Amino acid sequence: MNAVAAPVSVEPAAPVRIVRERSGDAAAIDALVLAAFGPGRFAKTAERLREAAQLAVGFTAFEGERLIGSVRLWSIMAGEARSVFLGPIAVDASSRRGGLGAELVQACVEEARAMKLDGVLLIGDPPYFSRFGFVAAPDAVFSGPVDRRRIMWLPITDAAPIGAVHPVA
Repeated sequence: MNAVAAPVSVEPAAPVRIVRERSGDAAAIDALVLAAFGPGRFAKTAERLREAAQLAVGFTAFEGERLIGSVRLWSIMAGEARSVFLGPIAVDASSRRGGLGAELVQACVEEARAMKLDGVLLIGDPPYFSRFGFVAAPDAVFSGPVDRRRIMWLPITDAAPIGAVHPVA
């Protein structure tokens, strides 16, 4: 005897859209970042830099009305290079593995190019970020402890991140 499966109603997922961060998104973004990184992120040198820098632009990812991803660019100088500092990238746990983080990074890269900056600096995983064109930035100097192997630079002009990294407020 062949069993016939009962039809299952499956709601199609709402399309994901990446848009510029709005002022009303801040609380949801903070909750998403806290869920992704926990309270330990507040002790990191990168967080100190972000606290003092001006937000250049942020991007959010929504599935319907639900925030599922976020990334921000912060105004900095890396030595004499006009730059932005990328991060943090946060994606809701249920939405990972679908390439959303990469789409958010790509939005940042395109925005930095449109802003005519010298480059984008970040502290992150070299195997992940190298696919976007990021390279090691051993001469960028942060004011606190960082794993120097994770400092990366996406060059847009010939300028290089040599010297102190500091916020632009």
